[in-house]
Amino acid sequence: MDSAVNVGGDVLTLRNIASHGSQPRRNESSSIHGTNAQVNENGEPPDISQPSQTYQCLLVFAGFMMTFHVIGINSIYGLFQEFYTSADTNIVGAQGQDALVSLVGTIGSGLTWSGSVFVNPMIRRFDNVKLISLAGAFVMSIGLFTASFCTQLWQLYITQGMLYGIGSSMYYFPIMSLTPAYFDRNRGAAMGIVLAGSGVGGLVLSPVFHALLTRLGIHWALRILGIWNFLLGIPISSVLTKKHGAAASAAGSTRVSMAMIKRGTFILQSLGALLQAAGNMVPVYFLTTYSVAVLSYSSSTGSLLLAVNTAVNSAARIGMGILADRVGRQNTMVLSVLFSGVAVFALWYDSDRARFLAFVVFYGILAGGYNALLPTTITEVYGVQNYSSVNAFIYFIRGLGALFGAPVAGLILGSHRRSLRSAGDIFANMSMLKNRYNEVAIFDGVLLLAAGVCVAYVRWLDARDKGGWSWKA
Repeated sequence: MDSAVNVGGDVLTLRNIASHGSQPRRNESSSIHGTNAQVNENGEPPDISQPSQTYQCLLVFAGFMMTFHVIGINSIYGLFQEFYTSADTNIVGAQGQDALVSLVGTIGSGLTWSGSVFVNPMIRRFDNVKLISLAGAFVMSIGLFTASFCTQLWQLYITQGMLYGIGSSMYYFPIMSLTPAYFDRNRGAAMGIVLAGSGVGGLVLSPVFHALLTRLGIHWALRILGIWNFLLGIPISSVLTKKHGAAASAAGSTRVSMAMIKRGTFILQSLGALLQAAGNMVPVYFLTTYSVAVLSYSSSTGSLLLAVNTAVNSAARIGMGILADRVGRQNTMVLSVLFSGVAVFALWYDSDRARFLAFVVFYGILAGGYNALLPTTITEVYGVQNYSSVNAFIYFIRGLGALFGAPVAGLILGSHRRSLRSAGDIFANMSMLKNRYNEVAIFDGVLLLAAGVCVAYVRWLDARDKGGWSWKA
């Protein structure tokens, strides 16, 4: 197990994180510089020199900015969901069809994760992964830009769903697969900072996109989003250079061995990833529609609540990473998943405005732990030499989970009308919707609690496999 952060607590600066991360542990250095080293596409051994601290800091910043717009865009799909299902929609037959419309977003976010199964082999094959990331930024931007011309749901499935998802995966995984290998003792804090970009992205993009949507309409809002996405992706992709020592090892074999598959930790980790991804997507997609359709907030207030949720989530990811380095990464992840499920039952189910506002904040805090700590716990449980293969498979499973969570919630909601004339019809519709959202909350809470049980059991099995229980893990 990794030792705790020094009592001085200097974990917030990138340079401190990098200085700690540049010192590999003894048992890891053998796998990094030993016989398991890979060759690049030219048949040459990888560069085993460690990168400078400046480059490590730059990589963390690039990762932060990358998650800022990849996961940031994924996290604001609730705004698209609200618009596409409203009376103002530009998509034929989409009004009130939450299940069908949510499938667009889940295809995109699902492919962002599940694309790891084809992106990670590409990372292993090519020593310079800059072109993979740059090509991904271009493809995802084309998906957003061409979505502005769509008038049918099937067209959105191809553009804002498939093209965006494939491109975002190619853009996302080169940085996310290599960064953890550059850090050791403060790996949790480093990845917490990288993944905090997703919350900041949601905080910034939610009001900005809502303003674009209100003033310019959906067509130009999507075009501007696509162009901006590619322009930002160019300098971020350029940060990636040749893989250095630990990163070259982490980008090793992308095949999961049968011995690994048969391990109880691997089976339960995969099941937990599936359930957590499914449950995590539901509040993100339906937070805005619930606040507008059930609580009678305006759409601008709904977008503000989404921004608050992502802002809290961003700060929580950094905090969870720092806490995890002190009390144990697996411990922190277990508690965050279990309590996120508790928050759904306690604060979202049958909520009024006050309880829903509390849910927006507390769920933002608790849901950030799993996403921030999954890469670091994969390294901790399975070893840096197995990181690439396990990470690719686990994120593929997460993609499958993302694909079914929100659409099933949409099926529970069913089709409904937003614009009704008589007061009686409005009251009856809101009452029906609230009952259906209560069923959605039950569905979501069960998913998250079940995921928490799986993660907790992984924690116990890992301690057993390593020879005994340790309170810090």
